[in-house]
Amino acid sequence: MAVNHRNYQKEMEKIIESLQGERKSLLLHSCCAPCSSAVLEKLQEIFEITVFFYNPNISESEEYRKRVEEQKRLIFEFNQKNPDYPIQILEGNYEPQEFYDIAKGLETCPEGGERCFRCYALRLKKTAEVAKEGKYDYFTTTLTISPLKNAAKLNEIGEEMAEKYGTTFLPSDFKKKEGYKRSIELSKEYDLYRQNFCGCAFSKAESLKREKV
Repeated sequence: MAVNHRNYQKEMEKIIESLQGERKSLLLHSCCAPCSSAVLEKLQEIFEITVFFYNPNISESEEYRKRVEEQKRLIFEFNQKNPDYPIQILEGNYEPQEFYDIAKGLETCPEGGERCFRCYALRLKKTAEVAKEGKYDYFTTTLTISPLKNAAKLNEIGEEMAEKYGTTFLPSDFKKKEGYKRSIELSKEYDLYRQNFCGCAFSKAESLKREKV
């Protein structure tokens, strides 16, 4: 298997530099408020951002509502602080059955494996579709800020979906340059609800198992 040596952070920086200050539209898929915090701080003045909250993997409706409301609160706070660069939010449909369908047969797969890759694809597929329909210049995801997520796989899937739907994926590795550390700092600053599992019932079960050890 070929080793992927691409530096997605540098690739994004080159694209941003090529814009020469022109603010293009960006559909930013967000998994949660904490992960989006450092990304929004980094990109708010560079792109016209619409946050797309589409996460059918979240295990329970109560958990889903808690996360989406926290996302909306964070965006409101950012817009209050920096009103010249307003961030929009678009909430996707909550479709947990979509996740269970793609996870079928992979229920016992360890976190970070094939089930997660299918989940990445599910969410990025929908993001690419919405980006195409809304004529956004770029789309990307906050998922690459997590050290527990496979940034190379996320970028690979994002590029595949961009090609399939005729839109443009913005490469990223948001955890680089202390991005993940900054997300933790901002989570504390804004007192954000920060969950201890990715979202799905399987990651929740793994989290509970770790706590018992």
